[in-house]
Amino acid sequence: MRALLCTEPGPVSNLRVVELPDPVAREGEVLVRVLAAGLNYPDGLMVQGKYQVRPPLPFVPGMELAGVVEAVGAGVDGFAPGDTVMASTTTGAFAERCAVPAAQVLHRPASLPADLAAASLLSYGTTLHALEDRARLRPGETLLVLGAGGGVGTAAVGIGKLLGAKVVAAASSPERLDLCRRLGADFTIDYAAEDLKERVKALTQGRGVDVVYDPVGGALSEAALRATAWSGRFLVIGFASGEIPRIPLNLVLLGARSILGVFWGDWSRREPRKSADELSRVAAWICEKRLSPVVTARLDLAAVPAALEDLLARRVHGKLVVLPGGP
Repeated sequence: MRALLCTEPGPVSNLRVVELPDPVAREGEVLVRVLAAGLNYPDGLMVQGKYQVRPPLPFVPGMELAGVVEAVGAGVDGFAPGDTVMASTTTGAFAERCAVPAAQVLHRPASLPADLAAASLLSYGTTLHALEDRARLRPGETLLVLGAGGGVGTAAVGIGKLLGAKVVAAASSPERLDLCRRLGADFTIDYAAEDLKERVKALTQGRGVDVVYDPVGGALSEAALRATAWSGRFLVIGFASGEIPRIPLNLVLLGARSILGVFWGDWSRREPRKSADELSRVAAWICEKRLSPVVTARLDLAAVPAALEDLLARRVHGKLVVLPGGP
């Protein structure tokens, strides 16, 4: 099978498409023919050896996929060859086939295309967990989304609206903000041209926002925290800026604010049933057209290294998807 292989930690440009033996479904595993796999910022970090998970070398990157079951291992119930499925994998998705532990595999509705399914697992799974389980977002509250034009940012805009929040989308260009408005954002902020804190205060009549969704980090984090209301909740999603902020804790004390970490991958392993329920809800919402994953490009395996470079440099709008078997 064709697969994208990482042989040592380093630049994503070192990744190469190679021929590997087809994997087999061992006990407790499902073998999936991969129709689509989503690209994510952590994929690039993992290849560079900068992610909290460091798989044994060599490895095939790729954290989420959608496809068709080809075989099941011993002890697997509930799946059979021919089933349409989707799965979160940690590694292995950037290949024509992937063997996945059955606990990480979900049935994919027939009406949910593989590319949209693959684009929704990490970004929408992370976002629903963050907003519903961690921040306890309530209808009518105001949600500020940083990096709102990216993969997880567009997911946060869509799910925030679906949960009844008033959404303030903040991004770095008019094009990204136009995308956010099409997804339903109530207000937008161009933080490349506007003062984030002051613009938030103006939009909320000085009150501030109830929840901040921050996948960016860097200098924006402190400004966003300062723009939260009394008892606001600040969600730490990631650090796409490349800088982990150092937050003055007096800001937390003075506003009775909460800073909440979101590590969806580990949570989903600890709470597999709840995670599966949430991903099934996301799939249903997409099928019902209540959510619209923004897939901006569908790529061959050979194009993935350059795409990951763009992702790490924050040049990507929405979500990128690879089709390992070709279009």
